[in-house]
Amino acid sequence: MTQDPITDYARIERAIRWLDAHRAEQPSLAAVARHVGLSESHFQRLFTRWAGISPKRFVQHQTSALLTMLLRDGRSVLDAAYEVGLSGPSRAHDLVLNAEAATPGELARAGEGLEIRYGFHPTPFGECCIAVTPRGICHLAFIGPVTRREVLARIRHDWPRATLTPDQSATRRIAAQAFDVDAAARPLALHVRGTNFQIKVWRALLALPDGALTTYGELARTIQESQAPRAVGNAVGSNPVSWLIPCHRVLRSTGGLGGYAWGPDRKRVMLAWEGVRSARAAEPAYAASA
Repeated sequence: MTQDPITDYARIERAIRWLDAHRAEQPSLAAVARHVGLSESHFQRLFTRWAGISPKRFVQHQTSALLTMLLRDGRSVLDAAYEVGLSGPSRAHDLVLNAEAATPGELARAGEGLEIRYGFHPTPFGECCIAVTPRGICHLAFIGPVTRREVLARIRHDWPRATLTPDQSATRRIAAQAFDVDAAARPLALHVRGTNFQIKVWRALLALPDGALTTYGELARTIQESQAPRAVGNAVGSNPVSWLIPCHRVLRSTGGLGGYAWGPDRKRVMLAWEGVRSARAAEPAYAASA
């Protein structure tokens, strides 16, 4: 079947309106495809081409936003899960972990019952503080101009009811791996909390090729939020795991460095370091001359 943008959009509009109205039922792909008069496979291709995500993923995002709002209004995980049409807390756990990068219980409890271990370690860019939960790195910050005390205060702000435990030995290996770009180790796990919008911005930053730069405006267009560069800037600035989510690669449209929580000089050094490495990687390997 040939593509017709006008007809395709009309079907997408109709599908999204129906999905929103039936969100609590967690509708199947077959049901929504039938509603718009397409086969399952054709509708899957159409929706994914238009939205960049599958219909199922779209419903997850929509449901997750409502679930998060309910949890922050003081509902229990169980009540919130059933109110948005999920089968129970375990299903809600999977959904919000996927879409929000934090479990429903953590969103509601602000980290209560969670132990966060942290340590201070040297890096190519000065001393850092790295904090980890059993699921991954939840915070990475640099010392200077921000003090150690201020960094710990930020972690407590993000996870106010969690238990913070100093543990140099537990974080040393993770810190070394975080800054060893040549390591062929398993990718580091990140455990971050954020709004859907923030997570969207952070994922876009993670998609940047090594050494690539972008601007706030370009980043906003990439996530299809071209009218919200200021909101994108705020999301970039609230990144809790500096360096790993490379907010330092975002520049002003004029080419200026822009702001950076850990100081413009550190940002400049990071960019220079990455630039040198990228240039070396691009050099051809010449055979030794005779």
